[in-house]
Amino acid sequence: MTSTLPVRRLGELSVSAQGLGCMGMSHGYGASDDDQSIATIHRALELGVTLLDTSDFYGAGHNEELIGRALAGRREQAVLATKFGFANQLGEPVAIRGDAAYVRQACDASLRRLGTDHIDLYYQHRVDPDVPIEETVGAMAELVTAGKVRHLGLSEASAGTVRRAHAVHPIAALQSEWSLWTRDLEQEIAPVCRELGIGLVPFSPLGRGFLTGRYTSLDGLPETDVRRSQPRFADGNLQQNLAIVDRLDELASARGVTAGQLALAWVQQRGSDVVPIPGTRREKYLEENLAAATLELSATELAAIDEAAPAGAVAGTRYDKGSLRFVNR
Repeated sequence: MTSTLPVRRLGELSVSAQGLGCMGMSHGYGASDDDQSIATIHRALELGVTLLDTSDFYGAGHNEELIGRALAGRREQAVLATKFGFANQLGEPVAIRGDAAYVRQACDASLRRLGTDHIDLYYQHRVDPDVPIEETVGAMAELVTAGKVRHLGLSEASAGTVRRAHAVHPIAALQSEWSLWTRDLEQEIAPVCRELGIGLVPFSPLGRGFLTGRYTSLDGLPETDVRRSQPRFADGNLQQNLAIVDRLDELASARGVTAGQLALAWVQQRGSDVVPIPGTRREKYLEENLAAATLELSATELAAIDEAAPAGAVAGTRYDKGSLRFVNR
């Protein structure tokens, strides 16, 4: 497969129209193979993907170390994005920190693990409810001045928080969940980002793989798979949500593509300022996802997709109550 990925802008940052989410290579979906993951990253770079997304939380730092190894001798090919904010280790109670001292500490630790002297796009992973966003972004802005960070981002922040943050220092991108089954940012958050010239980076644009049609039950998923604890995959909800995938599959078959490609192309066409980051650790699915980056859907097709998966039709929330506390703050 060859690829001619178009380029899009996140604020003043130019990136490939589709990025690669690397979380699953270390976190959330059971055991993985580092060599396979590194091969997938290398293939992504070969095919024109520039934006690689990670976090210091994924695998308790393992994911950043993995990407650092993958980019050895190739750093100039990548736009490297990472995140900070989860101060807890896996399995511990959630602790979010956005104080200035922690921002500086987290950045230096990420730079060491990534094996680089700068981070191209540095996100606050979740907003700290106990620290004014002005303090957090002020500290992030100091990292830009110091040359450790090039551009700033937020993740799962509310419209009001985005406005306040952008007033301190330009925000290049907001990373939030956005897909056919998660559309809560469309009414208020996305319009504010567009008003301010902030790009949108949808994570889980395939509904954690569900919209591909590959998962019809939880059978076969590792016991440590995060989907086992998410309401949309629970008994009752799962069966209802499968009806959406069935309708997508019918539309995809008519177009000669997969349900996942159709769902991902829908996200890609939300706007020229949208850069989804579907995650995978396998080259096969990487190439399948990238084909959606240039899949043009007609107005008739987009309307049919919206009818097949209308906003509000999904059964279950995307996170449990504990995790939802830190979303859109």
